[in-house]
Amino acid sequence: MELYNFREEYTRAGLDLPDLAASPFDQFRLWFEQACGAKIPEPNAMTLCTVGADGMPSARTVLLKAYDERGFVFFTNYTGRKAVQIRENPRAALLFPWVTLERQVAIEGRVEKISAAESLKYFISRPHGSQLGAWVSHQSSVISSRSILLKKLDEMKRKFSEGKVPLPDFWGGYRVVPARIEFWQGRPNRLHDRFEYSREDEKSSVWAINRLAP
Repeated sequence: MELYNFREEYTRAGLDLPDLAASPFDQFRLWFEQACGAKIPEPNAMTLCTVGADGMPSARTVLLKAYDERGFVFFTNYTGRKAVQIRENPRAALLFPWVTLERQVAIEGRVEKISAAESLKYFISRPHGSQLGAWVSHQSSVISSRSILLKKLDEMKRKFSEGKVPLPDFWGGYRVVPARIEFWQGRPNRLHDRFEYSREDEKSSVWAINRLAP
């Protein structure tokens, strides 16, 4: 099936060097706030790409749950496919596809586990059902039917019927510590504005900013 006529002209905005913050985290904060203000559904949804020892890339959508100058945090099961790939190759790429704003933010960097205290702080903020869900699923494993999950959920409801749901030791957060962050703004004639922030040392607060050809 050819999709040659699926085409949009990007005319909403432009991006130039004087428009950019010196820090990519400040620039991300500005664009993220604008995405929230534009009522984009789940503006914190991001594509996470990982590559395991076999060299095969894998992509899925996860939710950004925290960010600061240290990096970008998401939560998952530590036994699932993405976690296995991260152990084999602790590097990842993130992509925020804010299509209605004709924008993308692409992030690449090293991945590290966050502390148990940070994971617990987020876990206790989750709805009760989501806390139970973390105990139910052996993520990425093969199951024969959904009824297995529901049976396990009932079991967890009984197990934790009294008191708080504890943080599973196989569940928690990862932080992507960026070495590169690109801000992409769609422009007419496919001559998009692209600016890349990069640093040689992840401990450095100094970022080089370069315009990239579209």
